[in-house]
Amino acid sequence: MPDPQRKRIALLATGGTIAGAQSTTQAGRYTAGRLSADDLIAAVPGLAALADLTCEQVASVGSQNMTHAVWAVLAARTTALLADPDIDGVVITHGTDTLEETAYFLSLTLPWCKPVVLVGAMRPATAMSADGPANLYQAVALAATESAARFGPVVLMNDDIHAAQGVQKMAAAGVAAFASPNSARLGVVAGTRPIWAPQVGPSLEATFGATAAQFDVRQHAPHTWPRVEVIYSHADAQGDAVDEAAARSQGIVLAGVGGGYATDAVMAGLERAVARGVAVVRATRTGSGFVARNIEVDDDAMGFMAAGWLNPAKARILLMMCLLAGQSPQVIQGAFLRA
Repeated sequence: MPDPQRKRIALLATGGTIAGAQSTTQAGRYTAGRLSADDLIAAVPGLAALADLTCEQVASVGSQNMTHAVWAVLAARTTALLADPDIDGVVITHGTDTLEETAYFLSLTLPWCKPVVLVGAMRPATAMSADGPANLYQAVALAATESAARFGPVVLMNDDIHAAQGVQKMAAAGVAAFASPNSARLGVVAGTRPIWAPQVGPSLEATFGATAAQFDVRQHAPHTWPRVEVIYSHADAQGDAVDEAAARSQGIVLAGVGGGYATDAVMAGLERAVARGVAVVRATRTGSGFVARNIEVDDDAMGFMAAGWLNPAKARILLMMCLLAGQSPQVIQGAFLRA
């Protein structure tokens, strides 16, 4: 008979470095997503003592190949698990390259009612000193902690707990590759216990009220989601790249220099895009900082929106969801300022 005191955690595996395998432990190259969810669980001593685990293989890809189709499956399956009274939390294993994007997408498309923890690794499972087992162990412990639910989907990497909205992969290598440059981490996991940062601690004392998903994508096939392109600003950038993007998309995010700026040629191209009905959001390529309206750019006159705190990758996701919901530019701008 099941122990009613033990937490029941569902693990959804998508592949990535955490499930990667080398030909030898000294090999520099590896193949992501080679190990199954069962393999990952078996490789972590003591994991079964933390919670009763069930596991499902959703995908087996390196996260550079993450797709909207996998996102749609993740959103639908996780939503169903969160509604299951026999499940107390969900852990999602994921490659690190687009981990922040999937986490943010899920923060918009899942109800905030039970803990959801995304976790990855910077070293493959077969590497010497692989970081995946410790990360997975802590992720399961965090998913079994009821107080984690109030933050929506979170990312657990290298002992640190990050909110989906703020987390970014900041380095190409090394286990300390993730940070939240605009908002700092939510806390850390020490052993199996989360220690929340002082700035979020008081919120844990308040009564937690579950919230519905901001966007429900389950009724929309992924191929029908609006296409949103990211245009990267650089010296001497030309406007024809914007024209090409505008011809095939419903939205454009500018990964601009500084506070979301670009050459006059690119800005003129973005104005042409707005004139043909394409939604345009200005973000910054710098990695941190707030992109405000109407500073060096007259957003009101040019019809642009400002990304606020969101980086270009996450701005693309929010714009896509807002367009899918049929929201007006005024409503979309409000969503960015609240993000």
